[in-house]
Parts: sequence; C-alpha cells; structure tokens
Amino acid sequence: MSGVHHLPWWKQVVIYQVYPRSFADANGDGIGDLPGLIAKLDYLKALGVGALWLSPVYPSPMCDAGYDICDYMDIDPLFGNLADLDLLISEAHKRGLKLLMDFVPNHTSDQHPWFIESRASRANSRRDWYIWRDQPNNWRASIDGGSAWSWDEVSQQYYLHFFLPQQPDLNWHNPRVVEAMHQVLRFWLDRGVDGFRIDVVHCIGKDPTFADDPRCLAGETMVRINDQPYSHEVLRGLRRLVDHYPDDRVLIGEVNIRSTAQVAAYYGASDELHMSFNFPPLDAPWDPVVFRLCIREVKGCFPSHSAWPTWALSNHDNSRLRSRYGGSLRRTHAAAVLLLTLRGTPFIFQGDELALEDTQVTAQTRVDPGGRDGSRAPLPWKINAPHGWPGKTPWLPFPPDVSTLAVEAQEAIAESTLGLYRCLLSCRRESEALSIGEWEELPSHPQLLAYRRHSHSDERIICINFDQVEHAFPLAGQWITQISSDRQSEKELFKGTVAAEQAVILRRRENHHEQ
Repeated sequence: MSGVHHLPWWKQVVIYQVYPRSFADANGDGIGDLPGLIAKLDYLKALGVGALWLSPVYPSPMCDAGYDICDYMDIDPLFGNLADLDLLISEAHKRGLKLLMDFVPNHTSDQHPWFIESRASRANSRRDWYIWRDQPNNWRASIDGGSAWSWDEVSQQYYLHFFLPQQPDLNWHNPRVVEAMHQVLRFWLDRGVDGFRIDVVHCIGKDPTFADDPRCLAGETMVRINDQPYSHEVLRGLRRLVDHYPDDRVLIGEVNIRSTAQVAAYYGASDELHMSFNFPPLDAPWDPVVFRLCIREVKGCFPSHSAWPTWALSNHDNSRLRSRYGGSLRRTHAAAVLLLTLRGTPFIFQGDELALEDTQVTAQTRVDPGGRDGSRAPLPWKINAPHGWPGKTPWLPFPPDVSTLAVEAQEAIAESTLGLYRCLLSCRRESEALSIGEWEELPSHPQLLAYRRHSHSDERIICINFDQVEHAFPLAGQWITQISSDRQSEKELFKGTVAAEQAVILRRRENHHEQ
C-alpha cells in the first residue's frame, strides 16, 4: 500500500488476543504455555494478524486467571520462564509480528511481597503502597459484587480492592509506587516488548475524599463507575516513559466504562493512551440500529486521526460472539466482515477465527470465580482427540463441535470460518481504504448497515444484512463482490441485493473482462 509507511504500525494491523492457558500446550500438563505459542506462530502469521496481545503470564496464585500478580518481572512456571518469553519475542519479530504484554497496574496479588510488607504493620515502610482505612465506605467490588473493603486482622484496618479480596489496590498517589511500576514497564520494554494492554487503567485514580457513592446503592461496582482525574496524570507519566523508546511502542487501555465519550478522554491530547477499548460493541445484540449507533458515536467522539478507535466483538471476559448471536454461523461470518472493515484497529480473540462457541461449564469444571470460563476453553488444533493437547486433560472442557471446528478440519475447507478470516485479513492488508481509510455511512434499508471506506484512489463498499430475508442495495456503477461472508458470488458482478444475514465487500469493476 502507498502512503501508509509514515503511520505507526498499530494503526495498520489486526491484533490477536492470545489467552496462553488455552492456546497451545507444549509440555502435556493440560495448560497452554509459551513454548506452545512459539510452535504456533506460523499459524498466526498465516492467519494474517500483525500483533499478539498476551494475557498475563506472570507469577500468580491464579485466583483471577493471572490478574493477581505476585511478581511483575518474571514468568509463572505454568507458562515457562523468561528465556521462553525472550524466545517468543525474537521468533515473533522474525515473522514480522509485534508482541504486547498485559500490564496490570491497579492491583497486585495479596501474595506480592509489597503487600505482605504493607500488611505486616501500620509502621511498615510499604504501608502506604496500598490503601488502608479505619472505616469502609459503600464502594462495591467487581467479580463478587461485595464490599470493596476487607478487614486485615493483623494490622487492624480495612484495605481497598476493586476486585477480589486477594487483589489489593495499589496507591498510585505514592511516588514510590509510581517509580516501581515505571520500572516494570522498562524491564519489559528493554526486552523488546512492543507495548502493553493496560488492565482497568481508569481505576488507578481514586476519589481522595473516599465519599460514599450513591451509584453503589444501585448495585454498580467501582470498576464500572470509577473515573477520576488523577488517572489521567498517571497515564501521562506512562506515555512519556513509553515514548522514549523507539519503534512506536504502544499503550492500549481497558477503560471499562460504558461511555464512548468518557473512553475517548483517556487519549488525552495525544499524551495518554494510544488506543483504548470501546465496550458497547461487546454488549451489542445482533441489531443494525445498535451497531449503527455504536459506530456513529465512535465517529463523533474520535474525529481526528490522533484518536484512533479500536474494535472488538469478543474477549476473555465476555461470552463469545457466536454464542451471543444465538449460535448462528451466518451471523458470525457477517460479524467478521463488520469487525475487519471498520475504521480503527480490530482485535480478534483467539478461537473466533474458528467460530467457536462458549464451552459448557459445570459446577465441577468451573474455575473462574466470575463465571467467565465459557470463552476461555482450549483451542482445538486436531480433529481427533485429544485435539492437539496430548498429555493431561486440559484445564477446561473443549467447546462444542470440537472436531468440526478444529484448525486441522478448517484448513482443508476454503469456505470455512478460518478460510474467511484469512481472506478478510489479506483483503484488509492489501487495501489502503480498508486499513486506514475514511469511513462514510451510506443510505440503505433499515435492516442493512452500509458504508464506504476510501483512501486516495482506493475504495471499498461494505454492506451487512442483519435481517433473515434478502434486501436490495442499489449502487450506481458496476461493482464486483470481492468477499462475501457466505462465500457466494465472489469475484462476480454485484447484482444489487444482499442475502439474508450476509455481508459483502465490494470494489469497483476495473475492466470489461471482469464478470
């Protein structure tokens, strides 16, 4: 593509979320690991993604799937060691893939040496590395929905935790905490990591008055409503640090506030986050009105090229998109076209390229205290059991239709979901319009969502039919169906109709030899 070399890499790629525990197991213990991921890098390269976001692999008691960290500068033996991580960075870079780590700044594990010292006594030098009070307020924690305060019998005070009691919140008003966490970022950046996805970054700042919040009386948790000015000051410090490194290192924030305008504020004046996740599409039902409003809102809140949007339809905390869309393969395929043709950086959650559904979890197989195991099931590589997971039974049951949806099965079928994703990613890479072009909504039937992507002379038109019946979509001029979500009529002249729950990418007919 011409004219895009000056843009940072993170504006031009599709990012793939790797949930390491469920990706690929190299040592046969039933848990995915870094050597397993290294062995599958060629699969990810062939898929066409440009960067990998690695969910936490740090040492942890695993009360919250590794988001309770007891050492920020090491690798949990479950996943390997630092040498494996260094090899992963090297092998990814050899293939032109960037690697992002998950940075969890709001809280540590209660087994972290910092907290062990902090709770030892009120006089301990690390006491104010965390947040302690004599009396709790009404703030509510996420995951279990209970009080955000827990009593510590040893030091006779309450400590704050926006998540589980095993995840005490750090006090970012303490300069020593700031410096310690900056050192964590330097440690990984110096090893060659290309950036970070920052967990619940908006939670870092806390209301300094510690006043009761009336919204908590209605059952809201602080993770959904906490939005304090001090978080922006912290982010500006992180951004200054990262910007001192070469090669466009990136900060991507999880701002788990269901307001696009509030999320946009975390970009600052191009001096805070480079990108932030926008959550309304993750909540959206299969409805053109809802998606149309989501996209319009992003366009309104991110008007300049300095505030670059992101798009995600699944992640490790949410039900898989196919499960949310009623198990429909047609909707899942149409949603893939939508995700990969919007203006911004798309994120694919591992397994969505296989159309996986949530696994069925019972009381006996449940692991996550928040009930989020469904989307975290092991990725099936082989048709036959044990589906590429030799050794111990994997830590969670496989998703439904595991043999049919396995990578091995889908690689043999061009019309499979995997085949569709590979075509979409190739199309996006080769089209300046789709990768970095402008977005313009087009008039259409209410059950259609249609838009134009354009950059210089490159142009594509995308139309998604959310209805269960065919609808007309008349266009001036002659257009070729470059990709269709149901793989029908591709490379043929577009006849002006979009089939039920079908999505199409159209390009102008270039010469009379095309159909």
